Amino acid sequence: MIKQIPNIITSLNLLCGCVAILFAVSGDLITTSIFVFSGIFFDFFDGLAARLLKAQSALGLQLDSLADMITSGVAPAVVMLQMLSLASTGTYIELYSENTESMAWIAANFSLLPFTGLLIAVASGYRLAKFNIDTRQTNSFIGLPTPANAMLILSLPLILQYQNSELVESIVLNKWILIGLTVVSCILLNIEVSLFSLKFKTWDFKSNAIRYVFLLISVVCIVLLKFIAIPALLLLYILMSLFWKNK
Repeated sequence: MIKQIPNIITSLNLLCGCVAILFAVSGDLITTSIFVFSGIFFDFFDGLAARLLKAQSALGLQLDSLADMITSGVAPAVVMLQMLSLASTGTYIELYSENTESMAWIAANFSLLPFTGLLIAVASGYRLAKFNIDTRQTNSFIGLPTPANAMLILSLPLILQYQNSELVESIVLNKWILIGLTVVSCILLNIEVSLFSLKFKTWDFKSNAIRYVFLLISVVCIVLLKFIAIPALLLLYILMSLFWKNK
């Protein structure tokens, strides 16, 4: 039973992702964010638990990727779809409504543009499939990890909700910026660039210096800047990976 603890943690990640998608489809992107971040929390610890318990397995690897596909692939893709819908039509996409006038309005304002957000799910699936067969990604990642990309996408509704201003709204609700972010997101997920992993194998500072420094900077930035810090930290993560030699 102890050997199944890592798989149970991974399953909690998967469950959080399923619930997050339900809320994303209904347009409640704040609750979606809570469940996606909870899933990422579980994702951070499942590998650590597997190493501590010496319970690493091929099953755990596959389950982890499947959970990430749901929580960090499909859920943020639906969030981007809803953000693009809000930016282009002024409302979230509704899949069902008993109100005839509401249904008529939805039909009149229907646009295919928001569905470009679903490319994030496609790019995430491709990235995770490559990860499962790529022997180079044992101590680092090739391309942006899906949880990091999910945090970037999920930061948008949080910024809009809790740190809104005219400038923020003009950026976050600009459909062309959102489409550009979607394209950049898909590229970063699959780009052939080595990025350091935030998962610890040991706790000593020497072999984890880049991780400790990044986490310390992250805590300070989040305290000072709140959700706006997330896009900036993603850029810092990429830059540190490129220029920090002792990964």
